[in-house]
Amino acid sequence: MLPTIAVIAITLIAAAIAASAQYIYKTSIKKFEFSVRELRVVLMNRRLLLGIGLYVVSLLVYLYALNAAPVISFVYPIFASTFIFVFLISHHVLKERVSMHRAIGMLLVVLGIAIISVTL
Repeated sequence: MLPTIAVIAITLIAAAIAASAQYIYKTSIKKFEFSVRELRVVLMNRRLLLGIGLYVVSLLVYLYALNAAPVISFVYPIFASTFIFVFLISHHVLKERVSMHRAIGMLLVVLGIAIISVTL
């Protein structure tokens, strides 16, 4: 079993990779409808395939963190930091507007993750 700080770091890495995949999805596809033709277009898009690959890497890193942690109830909430990474990417890279309600919500997510990470 790894030290708690290592499990936290590995889980945060998995979350950051997953958030990066979300960014690639958002910037790679302009329009998507569920159809066989559209699925073929998606499967030919190299950036989307990169996003899918990053999701797979994120899953593997997350599985490692799950294996290294004594309980899932510790790792899974930390993986929720994906929301924080997506929030930061949305605001700083995609220049999306952040309302006060969203900022307060993110603060609550951060506080929740911090509380969980110190209670193992």
